[in-house]
Amino acid sequence: MADEAKKLIRFNFKAYLADEDRLYDTNIAEAAKEAGIYNEKVPYEPVAHIIGTKRLFPDLEDAIASAEIGKEYEVTIPCEKAAGPRNPKNVEYRPIKDFIDRERNQYPQPGMTVTVGNKSGVISSVGAGRVKVDFNNPLAGHDLMYKFTVVEEVTDPVEKAKAVVEADFSMTEGFEFAVSDDKVVVTEPDLCKYDSNWAIAKYKLVADLRQVLGIDRVEFLQVWDVPKKE
Repeated sequence: MADEAKKLIRFNFKAYLADEDRLYDTNIAEAAKEAGIYNEKVPYEPVAHIIGTKRLFPDLEDAIASAEIGKEYEVTIPCEKAAGPRNPKNVEYRPIKDFIDRERNQYPQPGMTVTVGNKSGVISSVGAGRVKVDFNNPLAGHDLMYKFTVVEEVTDPVEKAKAVVEADFSMTEGFEFAVSDDKVVVTEPDLCKYDSNWAIAKYKLVADLRQVLGIDRVEFLQVWDVPKKE
């Protein structure tokens, strides 16, 4: 038998580098535009979060768990409890040729995000024959400050399932959900048949659906229809 269902909420937030008083992330479009970090590819809407999953910094998780709906809160997190201090050993020099792609006319530039092996970093500087890459977490060494408002607690079982798919797969269009006392059935849209990320996302979805619905059985239904003749 699954454990008791966990609470699922939606919240709005603004995240700042507290020591620089600079907004670095938000789900509020107007705030993103004012800070010059707006991305038209990002959906600016309330974020779904399962309370108790420990996917947020602990101090932020605790604050959200005890928050009243509709009230704005502010919490400051020292770097030791956030992304930790910067590590000088995570700054490396690499040959410039490793980052040049002449066929695509791509050359290393400061601020460019790169992947080396299984590590992701940001180019700090480009010199004669070599590139300085910082593999530290971009938040390392910074105190953080969050302003957030819990806008709702999701209680309807179908809406819960929908919110989990939205959070774990970034889209819900075409999905259908059926929730009973002992199981949830997720009918997949055609897109999932061809998206390699879906197979990976399903493992996380199973765990999250069990947590928010308090059930053991999760079924995924894939439908293959014969194309209709015109």
